Amino acid sequence: MSRAAANRNLVIRLVVIVLGMFGFGFALVPLYDVFCDITGINGKTANEAAIYSAVEVDTSRRVTVEFVTRTHTGMPWEFRAQTQRIKVHPGEVNTVEFFVRNPMSSDYIAQAIPSVSPGQAALYLNKTECFCFNQQPLGAGEQAVMPMSFYVDPQLPEEITYFTVQYTLFDVTRRAGQLNQQDNPYLRSDASTE
Repeated sequence: MSRAAANRNLVIRLVVIVLGMFGFGFALVPLYDVFCDITGINGKTANEAAIYSAVEVDTSRRVTVEFVTRTHTGMPWEFRAQTQRIKVHPGEVNTVEFFVRNPMSSDYIAQAIPSVSPGQAALYLNKTECFCFNQQPLGAGEQAVMPMSFYVDPQLPEEITYFTVQYTLFDVTRRAGQLNQQDNPYLRSDASTE
């Protein structure tokens, strides 16, 4: 085999490797999402409401759930959990509220993204109602109280007695288009800032 033919074969192999790596990079994101859904790694939670069917409440156990809030860089809203920590019995439905305020002179639309730590606990956190399922419009100077109802599955491993749910609020105004205040069922002009 001549040197030119060997170089051509090497170039073809390298191009195939590069194309394979590029294709794998595109396939990796959906594969990673499937892996996270199955294993609960990375603390991803379900994006739709869980249906609560009467389960036996385990009154012999208490699990502490902590709520942490933050706003993404550039998001000017005030955002906090009204209840920062709650002790729950697995199987019982609980409701906590989150306060948001838009101090700006323009309207914004936000989206809250949850994560759970340790990640395995995400498999056992069932949200029956959550502001994180929808985008949240808020007009200039307005505020709202947004509920989140949940229960912890009694199948939660015994060694998990404490986990954290973090909500990060992102500005999605540009992506969401025009603000329509009627889309936000939690908006109250008289929301207290307790």
